[in-house]
Amino acid sequence: MLALTTCTQSSSGPRVTIVGPDNQVRATVNVELAQTEAQRQRGLMYRRELPADNGMLFIFKTPVHASFWMHNTQIPLDMIFAGPGRRIIGIIPDAQPYSDAPLEVAGISKYVLEVNGGFAKRHGIKAGDRMEFFDVTEDPSD
Repeated sequence: MLALTTCTQSSSGPRVTIVGPDNQVRATVNVELAQTEAQRQRGLMYRRELPADNGMLFIFKTPVHASFWMHNTQIPLDMIFAGPGRRIIGIIPDAQPYSDAPLEVAGISKYVLEVNGGFAKRHGIKAGDRMEFFDVTEDPSD
């Protein structure tokens, strides 16, 4: 019985852990990957809910000045942008559902993590923190 309990408590699948400059873990997020153009275009559109510690990790083949919108997105989101070294360069907090306004931060991003609105504030996530990936395989094709 103990072995079964241990197995059910371990996380599996792609995860992102956000770590502060002091090496303290701020949060861990179970993620769906958006690596292809089609996956990135759809993102979290049409979702009615997102579990508390879940999100979507957008991975760009090459770093870009990323711009997002909330078109057909029903839930408020935080967007956490990270550069090629996985260091967070900026956060868009509480992006409003259904807005077509462009949402972006200064600089180039290779990764954008979308989580429920308020997540970054609740966990004290800030620019300068870094993302660590577990079971995330970057697809070189696009």
